[in-house]
Amino acid sequence: MSPIEVQAERIGPAYRWLATATVMLGTIATTATATIVNVAMGDIMGAFGLGQDQVQWLSTGFLAAMTATMLITAWMLDRFGFRSTFIGALVVFIAGCILGAASSSGAEVILARVLQGGASGIIQPLAMVVMSQVFPPHQRGKAMGIYGVGIVLAPALGPTAGGILVDQYDWRDVFLVVVPFCIAGISMAFFILPGREKRAEALHRRFDAIGFALLVIALTSVLTGLSNGQREGWDSNFILTMFATAAVAAATFIGYELYTPDPLLSLRVFAVGRFAAGCLVAFALGAGIYGSTYIVPLFVQSVQGYTPTRSGLLLMPAGFILALVFPVAGQLSDRLSPHIPIIIGLVLFGLSCWFSGGVDVDTPFWTLSLLVVLGRVGLGVMLPALNAGALRALPQDRLAQGSGSLNFVRQLGGAFGVNLLSVLIDQRTTFHGEALAQALTPANPAGIEVLTRLAIIFSHWGNPFGARLPTGVHPGSMAFLETVLVPKARLFAYQDGFYVVAMLFFLAVIPAFAMRRGSTAIGG
Repeated sequence: MSPIEVQAERIGPAYRWLATATVMLGTIATTATATIVNVAMGDIMGAFGLGQDQVQWLSTGFLAAMTATMLITAWMLDRFGFRSTFIGALVVFIAGCILGAASSSGAEVILARVLQGGASGIIQPLAMVVMSQVFPPHQRGKAMGIYGVGIVLAPALGPTAGGILVDQYDWRDVFLVVVPFCIAGISMAFFILPGREKRAEALHRRFDAIGFALLVIALTSVLTGLSNGQREGWDSNFILTMFATAAVAAATFIGYELYTPDPLLSLRVFAVGRFAAGCLVAFALGAGIYGSTYIVPLFVQSVQGYTPTRSGLLLMPAGFILALVFPVAGQLSDRLSPHIPIIIGLVLFGLSCWFSGGVDVDTPFWTLSLLVVLGRVGLGVMLPALNAGALRALPQDRLAQGSGSLNFVRQLGGAFGVNLLSVLIDQRTTFHGEALAQALTPANPAGIEVLTRLAIIFSHWGNPFGARLPTGVHPGSMAFLETVLVPKARLFAYQDGFYVVAMLFFLAVIPAFAMRRGSTAIGG
């Protein structure tokens, strides 16, 4: 038996809920932090003079660090045990919270997010392993429903708490709000979680340092290339070097993991068809969760002029709906073939994003909120079935590697989703801005009429910008048009972003069909 199962047998039936409460304290704290900073990005940009391509690293850096460290959870559990791994990760997480609150530069606050993400990457799969072992196989859907509260509910409510803190206090406080949860989790872990296992093979299992280094190089290189491509030029030597480095590192990582006896990522779990299909869906899920939670606050703040508090409140109803959906979804996932609730959830979230692509500056608050609710209902329906259905396809001795791999793929989707959406919005803002500006030509009578009327107004009121331009067009006229056209271009860009996320979820229905019970797709 595993250490968790031994501890459960010693303490009795109550241990199931004590262990669940302990790991969920860490899960809620770490997952809430993934999105709670999003509503403070505008203030952080102003405090440190960061651009859009730099501030997105607050989210991307967190997710990339989380993605990398998720794969070392299995080794850490074997080497240090559940208690030491959980407590150590939360201590590092608290250090990141303190650094973020006390940071004096953009580099420091990004480093704080990397520390938080690295600790979160260990906590989340650890919690899934614990809950998979304390609940019997026929109740794992219920367990994953409870686990989903931390994975989706906390990120949904995080921006609400963050918005209130930013408006009423200071953006630095968003780093400290979860520290009490971490301290409570550490206190309970001392008494609830088992210590290190004494098996000799576990103590002597080698850490795959080479694989971990290759993974970090690949992730860092590709995300750096994507985030700097717009500014440096996609065909510049720096960007091409980043992409080439990422490709070589990724290929070497895959080859090395197939060769080494103690791989960081056991590629054999992907030979199981239903698990591999679940990982494809998990990638889309991660991109949708973190991508949408990234662009929704930015959209309503930059286009509709919402305050951080109002943008956070926009997501609050969805959080409460999730609390109602998860218990039902967990029960359904134990009784239905996993592909049914997964497909329903994918379609609901895809429709939410598709309808969001039609919003504009006049869309009411409650319309936006209902669209978010629709998407979160979809996530709530699919997440328990996805986790339980994918892990159910694996034998007991591969649960740790399987849960780490599943979380790794989901977070990888989140990191790429945020990064690519940021790039897409930048590019499409430029595209739509140029398209709108092309209308202001001598061949367009409406454009000339607008410039003429604005010129009359500025001539009558006085030109605040000094001398006229050589063309005779007042600088004030062009400045006014810029204040009109730039938000419009940004609106169109965000609409494009919502449509892209919707298409990703609709396409994910294809691998979801492969998760049917008895399916042997993808080699399983």
